[in-house]
Amino acid sequence: MAPDLKVLVVTYVVHSYDFDLHMGFQFTGNICRSPMGEAVLRDVAKKRGIEIEVDSCGTGGYHIGEEPDDRTIATCKKHNIPIEHSARQINTSDFTKFTHILASDESNLRTLKSMKPKNATAEVRLFGSYLDNKPIADPYYGGLNGFEKVYEQCKAFSDAFLDEVVVIRD
Repeated sequence: MAPDLKVLVVTYVVHSYDFDLHMGFQFTGNICRSPMGEAVLRDVAKKRGIEIEVDSCGTGGYHIGEEPDDRTIATCKKHNIPIEHSARQINTSDFTKFTHILASDESNLRTLKSMKPKNATAEVRLFGSYLDNKPIADPYYGGLNGFEKVYEQCKAFSDAFLDEVVVIRD
């Protein structure tokens, strides 16, 4: 039997040639935050005994088929979180396949809302909206500390998400 809860974690990384995030955008993604969010949410749910389907993708398609960033993998391994993922780009069918689509930041949330089809059934929200409304910062250009912060946020957001959406049945 398929799980009732099907979650998609979405992100992209914004690169700027002049480091001004308002110009020179190149969108890539699904190698840092979202695969970590996917792996952490799956692990947290498993430890709680919750059956869940989790996937992740990017709003851009520049890393399609690639494995997660080495620092994402290293951070997950440090915390004994299994991670196996191949980057992909979101498509409109995801809005009916998944019950929840979680964005890493406000920019992703706006992008997702703008592409959401009229027949969408998924709830589209900021991942952090289940706890403190904070975005998950892009760790790509930083060191391992940034990836550790992403892990900590994903763990806290996963707990808060499951606390809100999973109904305990006696």
